[in-house]
Amino acid sequence: MPAVTVSDILVLPRVTTAADAAQRPVSRVTDSIRTLEGAGFPVRRPFPGPSGADTDPFLLLDHMLAAYEPQEAKGAPWHPHRGFETVTYLMDGTFVHHDSNGGGGVISDGDTQWMTAGSGILHDELPSEELVMKGGYFNGIQLWVNLPKAAKWAKPRYQDIKGGKLKLLSSADGGGLVRLIAGDLGEHSGPGVTYTPITLAHVSLSPGARLSVPWSPEFSAMAYVLSGDGFAGAENRPLGDAKLATFGPGDVVTITAGKQQNGRTGQYEVLLLGGAPLREPVARYGPFVMNTRSEIIQAVEDFQAGRMGSVPATHLGGEA
Repeated sequence: MPAVTVSDILVLPRVTTAADAAQRPVSRVTDSIRTLEGAGFPVRRPFPGPSGADTDPFLLLDHMLAAYEPQEAKGAPWHPHRGFETVTYLMDGTFVHHDSNGGGGVISDGDTQWMTAGSGILHDELPSEELVMKGGYFNGIQLWVNLPKAAKWAKPRYQDIKGGKLKLLSSADGGGLVRLIAGDLGEHSGPGVTYTPITLAHVSLSPGARLSVPWSPEFSAMAYVLSGDGFAGAENRPLGDAKLATFGPGDVVTITAGKQQNGRTGQYEVLLLGGAPLREPVARYGPFVMNTRSEIIQAVEDFQAGRMGSVPATHLGGEA
């Protein structure tokens, strides 16, 4: 998990919280389901799931994790989206993206691809030719962020956020690296531009280290464990590999790494995420997320009629 890092974490700005800030308690811990996505690549999916956890404004979180042999790597061939945003963040491996709006590029270690489908778009996400030919380790996440009703018909947009653009921060004890992808942690802001206000960060905690971050009381708050063992909340609720903690009301989110870490990085790797709940009706069908059933029917008809764009001929053969 190379992701973005620094040689000396102590030179980074530190995330601090007010002494009288209210800790957000853990309201629920859920496990991920294991399933296949796209052309058949394995994912761990903490939500949506049978728990019914309140993840608004997020729709789906897939953790893509695989050790591929040569010729095994798979991706997601051309498919449509409407009504939400896809955020793909890679820690290991390489994806190549194309879309019918002209966006595209290569995302690899520490990069983020942020695609706003809005009114409708076609795209694909495929492993690089090198990864297919040689095999290798692949580790990344894809997050679906719902768009408010007023933005569901926005023009499609593509953001290519290279790892070097992330805001790097340190925990107050100097034992944790925070990569802020989008939103705010106190006075610090990430580079991602969002329609729906959210906060998204990848945290690496050394064994025994603790991180407390200020969190908007209006936002939902979750912690998903990419790898390792540790604890969520000031109450130290156990939170291990592939599990999701959902937090209750308050101003501060806290996670703590266990004293023993046996993952590839030797650290407690956690995704922190939350956002302003939209509290709007959700109608969804596969790659379409709207507010009403009639809008879903319209999305299917628009896709079938080619009104969401067409596959560029120059992209039919693979990488651009």
